[in-house]
Amino acid sequence: MKDENPYRPYSPDHSLARCACGMHASQHEHDAEHGAASRVSPQDAETLSRNFLEMAAVRALFPHDAVRRRFLRAVGVNAARAAIASVLPLADLQAMAEEKRPLEKKDLKIGFIPINCATPLIMADPLGFYREQGLDVTLRKTAGWALVRDQMLNHELDASHFLAPMPLAISMGLGSAGQPMRVAAIQNVNGQAITLALKHKDNRDPKNWKGFKFAIPFEYSMHNFLLRYYLAEHGIDPDRDVQLRVTPPAEMIANLRAGNIDGFLGPDPFNQRAVYDQVGFIHILSRDIWNGHPCCAFGVTQDFIDRNPNTMAALYRALLKASASAHKQENRPAIARAISTQNYLNQPETVILQALNGHYADGLGHVCDQPDRTDFQPLPWYSMATWMLTQMQRWGYIKKPVNYDALAQKVFLLTDARSQMKALGQDVAHDAMTTGMRKFTVMGRDYDPADPAGYLAGFAIKHA
Repeated sequence: MKDENPYRPYSPDHSLARCACGMHASQHEHDAEHGAASRVSPQDAETLSRNFLEMAAVRALFPHDAVRRRFLRAVGVNAARAAIASVLPLADLQAMAEEKRPLEKKDLKIGFIPINCATPLIMADPLGFYREQGLDVTLRKTAGWALVRDQMLNHELDASHFLAPMPLAISMGLGSAGQPMRVAAIQNVNGQAITLALKHKDNRDPKNWKGFKFAIPFEYSMHNFLLRYYLAEHGIDPDRDVQLRVTPPAEMIANLRAGNIDGFLGPDPFNQRAVYDQVGFIHILSRDIWNGHPCCAFGVTQDFIDRNPNTMAALYRALLKASASAHKQENRPAIARAISTQNYLNQPETVILQALNGHYADGLGHVCDQPDRTDFQPLPWYSMATWMLTQMQRWGYIKKPVNYDALAQKVFLLTDARSQMKALGQDVAHDAMTTGMRKFTVMGRDYDPADPAGYLAGFAIKHA
C-alpha cells in the first residue's frame, strides 16, 4: 500500500528521526542531496496538519524507531494502521487539530491605493479569498500615502497597503509620530517604470537630464530610492540637478500632460496609462534597475497583531493564497478584469493587463514581452529592509546610527510569513529559512547584506 503521508510514518525503510540513509537530519535533505524528487508536494494547510499529526502519533507510540520499523516489517502497513487506530483515535485528534480558532475580529477595514501593486490585497475581495477565511473586509480606497499613514496611526484602518519602506520609517518616527509598524508580506516585486513625456523621445540619456522635474509618489518609497539610485549612477545628483516632486499616482498623468513634470518613476497602471493616453513613453522598467525589488507591502501595527492573533493568521492565509494565484500568469486576465472596476482601480482593463502580463506597448512604437515586468512574491526578506535603510541613510533621511539588522528583523515579519507559507504548502527558499538575507544586484552593483556600511561607502554621490 502506498504511503501518501510525506513523513512516511508507515514506511519500515524510513526513520522518523532522520533520513533513510541515516546521514541527514531529514528525508527532505536526503532527497535534495541525491537529486530525488521530493515526496512532499504542495498541500493545503489542513492536509499538512493531518499528515504531521499522524506522524507525531506514530512516533509517540513507537519512541524507539527501530521497534517501529521491525513492527511494520512484521505485520505490514494495513495491519499496522488498523492496530494503531484501535488504540489511538487519530481521526478525532485530526479533526480537533483542524478546528479553526475563533477570530477575534471579523469585520476589518483595510486601506489601499488604487494601483497594480496592491493586486493581491484587492483581488482577495472580489475573488473571495477573505470570505474563505471567515473575514468580512471593507476595502477603503485612499488618495495618497500620507493619508494611509495617518489613518493607520489614528487606528481608522485595521491594516493597509503600504509602500515597503513606510513601516520602517513610521517605526523610526521619520516624517510622523513613531509607532511600531510591521510588514507582514510583500505585495509585489518589480512593477514600476520610469516614464517620460513624449517630447523627450530623443533625449534618453540620463546624463542630459539636469533641470528635469520628476514625480514620485512618496518620499519613503522604493520609487524615490530607485529613481535616486538610477540618476546618481548616471552622474546626476537627485537633490541638486533635478527636482523631485511628491505627487499622488493618480495625478501623475495629468501633470505629465500639462508639462508640469518631465517624467515620473511611478507604479502601474499609470506608466502604461501614459502610453495608452499617448502622453508618455516607458524609458526603463524598474526590473531593469533591480530585478526582484520589492515595492509595496501589507502592513499592520504590532498592537493589531497582539490583540488579534487568529484574525492575523486568517489575513495571512487570504493574502498568501491571493499572491500565489497572482503569481501565475494564466490567472492574470481574470485578475485584471476583477480589479479594473470603478470600486477598485477604475482603469481600462487592457491597461492593467498589459502591465500585469508584460505584453505591452512602450510608447516608442514597440510591442514588448517581459513576463516578469511585475510579479507577486510575498516573502519580506530582511535584506530588502536593510537595503532600504542604506538608501535612507545615503540621502540623509536617517540622521543617527541605526542597527540595520535589528530593525529589519523587528519590522519585516519574515519568520511569520514563511511559517504561514509552509503551512499552506507554498515553496519557501532555503535562505529564507536560515538567515533571511539574500544577496542581489542593483544596476551592476552587488549588495551584500553582511556589509551594508561598505556598500554605502562605495557611492560617489550621497548626502549621508
